[in-house]
Amino acid sequence: MIHARGLARTYKTRRGDVDAVRGVDLDVDAGEIVGFLGPNGAGKTTTLRMLTTLLRPTRGEATVAGADLRRDPGAVRRRIGYVAQSGSTSGEARAGEEVVDHALLYGVERSVATARGRVLFEQLELDGLWDRKCSSLSGGQRRRLDIVTGLIHTPRLVFLDEPTTGLDPQARANLWTHVRGLRDERGSTVFLTTHYLDEADALCDRILVIDHGQIVAQGSPEELKQRVSGDAVLLSASQPTDVARIAAIAAQLPGADVPTVDGHLVEVRVPAGRTLLAGLLRSLDAEGIELAGVELRRPTLDDVFLTLTGRSLRDGESPAQPSEGAAA
Repeated sequence: MIHARGLARTYKTRRGDVDAVRGVDLDVDAGEIVGFLGPNGAGKTTTLRMLTTLLRPTRGEATVAGADLRRDPGAVRRRIGYVAQSGSTSGEARAGEEVVDHALLYGVERSVATARGRVLFEQLELDGLWDRKCSSLSGGQRRRLDIVTGLIHTPRLVFLDEPTTGLDPQARANLWTHVRGLRDERGSTVFLTTHYLDEADALCDRILVIDHGQIVAQGSPEELKQRVSGDAVLLSASQPTDVARIAAIAAQLPGADVPTVDGHLVEVRVPAGRTLLAGLLRSLDAEGIELAGVELRRPTLDDVFLTLTGRSLRDGESPAQPSEGAAA
């Protein structure tokens, strides 16, 4: 559904060229929900704007929804749905009118747009709101309305830019259900950006991580967590004299990192803690070592980001990039 090779964007400034995206290779298969994540200033927004034809690449090639990004951006726009982070509805317009007007821009007949829009309203739990002003809708309702406008022309591929920003936890969880439904019930491919790591973990089949303008890791959430961080096994010694022995035994676990020691506590990271823990405890028991406590901590996506980039996904804002110019 998306095939990109060497996609790059360079800005010219008074101080010289700035490489916002340095050659991105990525593939998205039909029917996937793919999360595109990166710290602020990593090139995430620039890449998204290139894939959605809002910004012309400086170098590289891409096929999006079966159309060539450079040669036929109009075909790309006709085949994709794009839900911007800031939303696209006017507060003074009525919800149904906004949806129908959006469909007309894609050449959909008014009667078809109305019928299709009412079905989408029902599917996204907006039934009864067709004639309501957008300004009277809750944050979650208005965000679902944005998604309806992105789907009204039945795109094969939907881009969601920060779909749950500003929503309360209940509204976020509700929207997650609808995003899954785009794939499970409608067969859509979803490419989303988010700053919420729990959202990426819960929704995405695969995750692409970008940093400094390049893809630095990709895989399912579980693959990334195991590949980059592994499980943390924490062993608390009953006797201070046993700490060194505990660390030595833990270091012999398959794939183990060098254990760290903090007072009575020994921590070791391993690829599959649940599988190895029973054997480790038997080895310690055989040596007559008594533990005061044992804990197994599964890795999180924030562990992945800290390992890959040295910072959290939500670390401070980077300096603003140069103007991204007009749409392609």
